Amino acid sequence: MRARVNQSPLVIAVAPNGARKTKADHPGLPVIPEEIAHAARRCLDAGASMMHLHVRDAQGRHSLDADHYTAAISAIQRVVGDELVIQVTSEAGGVYDCEQQIGHMRRVRPEAISLALREFAAETNDLRQTAGFFKWLADEHVVSQYILFSEDDLQLYRDLMIRGVVPDNPHWLLFVLGRYDTGFTSSPVSLLPFLNCRQDDTPWAVCAFGRNEHVSAACAATLGGHVRLGFENNLYLKDGRKAVSNDQLIIQMKDVAGAIGRPLAKAEDLRRMFRYD
Repeated sequence: MRARVNQSPLVIAVAPNGARKTKADHPGLPVIPEEIAHAARRCLDAGASMMHLHVRDAQGRHSLDADHYTAAISAIQRVVGDELVIQVTSEAGGVYDCEQQIGHMRRVRPEAISLALREFAAETNDLRQTAGFFKWLADEHVVSQYILFSEDDLQLYRDLMIRGVVPDNPHWLLFVLGRYDTGFTSSPVSLLPFLNCRQDDTPWAVCAFGRNEHVSAACAATLGGHVRLGFENNLYLKDGRKAVSNDQLIIQMKDVAGAIGRPLAKAEDLRRMFRYD
């Protein structure tokens, strides 16, 4: 069974900017729609099948505004058509509360979405509202990826599944490595607790903070997971040099996929995984 999983198409998602980095962190960080679209083309050509999209307001601040998303998504699709699945973030980013996150996402009506489960299940939130939103996403065939930062988050995910807050429809998980480690630097070893606690075959992916992004992603790909790479979490190549652009990080992973015998997934493969094409 593990051999079959390892040979399944590898989804490479690119997270080209994030909510907090600026041009001061990297002059090649794509921020405005035209820059993001250019990055999308290069990353698609390098082997990505999905873009994890963050957008900014006119002052360069994190935004969930539907108009900002529409502008960026339109720019991307003019360049790549439907060859990339566009996954929008619902991240609070220290700006939005849960009700605002839900309101903005309902207006965006994305193809795919990432959801930091701890943001939507905080003690101060109404779980009935969260459950209603998650059900709406399922009814609209929006593929949800639940972001988990720790083993506690994985337990929270299981509890919410049992309680029916997280619906039993096709979805996947993102294990975040290094978010709370010293210097935001991940380690492949940090993946093991997540895998040891898994109890089913729900598809999963990894994103990893810092200079160990590549080796952490390579470990995940070898163990049957998928990967998310990009300037949101890491600016450096495996040899320690600063990457010039996001696609360089993807090219490195393409080499790993070839070495372990996993073909790269295309957008149509990803859509087929979740039966929403």
